[in-house]
Amino acid sequence: MNEETENELPAFSQSAPLTLGIELELQIVGGQDYDLIGAAPDLLREMAGRQHPGDVKPEITDSMIELSTDICQDYDDAVTQLRQIRNELVHQADRLGILLSGGGTHPFQHWGKQAIFDAPRFHHLSQLYGYLAKQFTIFGQHVHIGCACPDKALWLLHAFNRYIPHLIALSAASPFVQGFDTGFQSARLNSVFAFPLSGRAPFVLGWDDFASYYRKMIATGVVKSMKDFYWDIRPKPEFGTIELRVMDTPLTVERAAQIAAYAQALARYLLEEKPVEPSEDDYLVYTFNRFQACRFGYDGTLVVPGSAEQRIIRDDILHTMARIEMHAYDLGSTEALNLLRTEVLQGRNGAREVRDSFAREGSLEEVVRQGSERWAGRPA
Repeated sequence: MNEETENELPAFSQSAPLTLGIELELQIVGGQDYDLIGAAPDLLREMAGRQHPGDVKPEITDSMIELSTDICQDYDDAVTQLRQIRNELVHQADRLGILLSGGGTHPFQHWGKQAIFDAPRFHHLSQLYGYLAKQFTIFGQHVHIGCACPDKALWLLHAFNRYIPHLIALSAASPFVQGFDTGFQSARLNSVFAFPLSGRAPFVLGWDDFASYYRKMIATGVVKSMKDFYWDIRPKPEFGTIELRVMDTPLTVERAAQIAAYAQALARYLLEEKPVEPSEDDYLVYTFNRFQACRFGYDGTLVVPGSAEQRIIRDDILHTMARIEMHAYDLGSTEALNLLRTEVLQGRNGAREVRDSFAREGSLEEVVRQGSERWAGRPA
């Protein structure tokens, strides 16, 4: 079943600059074998009418679910909302005898066992993309940042390309796929790259030019709406935001809020100090930098756009954190920045924690059980 085509690009809505919205795709895990379980319809039914901020929605397969916050002003607001939604979800999951977990991949689920959620858009995607739709049983964090106007949104979108490896390394939490250690810190993004409309957005800095590009793509019949673009960063005109989409779902809501706060402070730094002026040539090294972050995390190499200078991603993150400290302070997110800095200095991210858990326990089932307890905010 095809969706109705949106022939015109939606108008860019008003939003308060630098406000935040966070979406987290979650794993639904069976309470006995710790494999994924198709319980999204049951969980959504239990969540209907419950009081909590934001929203809880289905995702493409019925072993996934997505939570989203309302508009957040700052880090404290974000972490408070995420905990409230998480707590209600965990309460209902406990009643059903199922578990929830963060992380970018489930370590040992098999994609062929997953079922497409019964909704017209998801059936359409399954028909279009074939087995890729079920392989899309991966779990990401999306962060929306409010923008004053569409032209500033496009400028910020392209200014962010330089820092995409930071967000990948900080959030990486998907080292295992189908029961094997992939050697990647974020193997999730390899699945995203299989889609033909993934990767980077076209280098367009004016909203009228972007609307023209959109109309041309609609005319080709390749896309039917903005939802069909799976870019790493995309404008979200109906929200008045840009949407950062490269992060794995972190293992805790607290880490998710810290990463969102980092993105918010970075956006303020970019918009107010304009340390970079985006150009098409920035993207000469984009795919290389992105791969390095996915494969090696903090230890990867980053080529600074516009130069031949190579830096270790860890060093570049720490250097950037020093540059944005005052912006984090003004936004009330110094605590979040300091917590992230400590993790970077210790070489810790979700991928490291998952691998440490497997090395300690020798069982991926136990890794998932402990991860679910961590997500619930309970001792493992």
